[in-house]
Amino acid sequence: MKQEFIFIGPPGSGKGTQTKMLSEEYHLPHIDTGSLLREEIASGSQNGKIADSYMSKGQLVPINLVAEIIKNRLLKDDCKNGFILDGYPRSLEQAYALDEILKEIDNNTKVNLTVFYFEVDENKLIERLVNRRSCSVCGAIYNLKTMKLKDETKCEKCGGKLIRRDDDTEEVAKKRFATYFEQTAPLINLYKERGCLVTINASLDINTIYKNLTGAIKENVHS
Repeated sequence: MKQEFIFIGPPGSGKGTQTKMLSEEYHLPHIDTGSLLREEIASGSQNGKIADSYMSKGQLVPINLVAEIIKNRLLKDDCKNGFILDGYPRSLEQAYALDEILKEIDNNTKVNLTVFYFEVDENKLIERLVNRRSCSVCGAIYNLKTMKLKDETKCEKCGGKLIRRDDDTEEVAKKRFATYFEQTAPLINLYKERGCLVTINASLDINTIYKNLTGAIKENVHS
């Protein structure tokens, strides 16, 4: 059975960490929308050039263009057994666009679709973002408050320099949280009504979250 996973949740809720772990265990491609758009731009494709014309000005890439880029990615061979979508959809309009994409690519295919909602307290989320650091080389993510590092300036995986993103400040974090709930939270009700939503307590430690995540997957597959 084809496994399709969608991860939704506010910025800094830990989706990226969990999707990478899940991708490695289940051998499914982790498709991060932001990275996908940057790769499309770097490739010099026509879609990439159009996307760059918006992103370079700080504007949102049109929904139809994002949907086309997502669709082309999901049609690749490594997605034939499933995939993990991280950062898409982010609005009801994008969710309906994704419905059309999946209807086309999953034609006559038995699919198990699970949408994971990462629920986390706003104050804990802001604290997590302010203390978040990422490796400038491999992209590994650390939290200075919850993870004991030998050297808070170096990545423990590759030795790269740990940096704090410009938007990982309390003020920006609050704005991002507010924007998220305005645009993305309605997705929770949509997928809940469809019976495919699983709520994950994202305030727990990384390993416990992953255990709950994989436990829910096994339960859904056999239910």
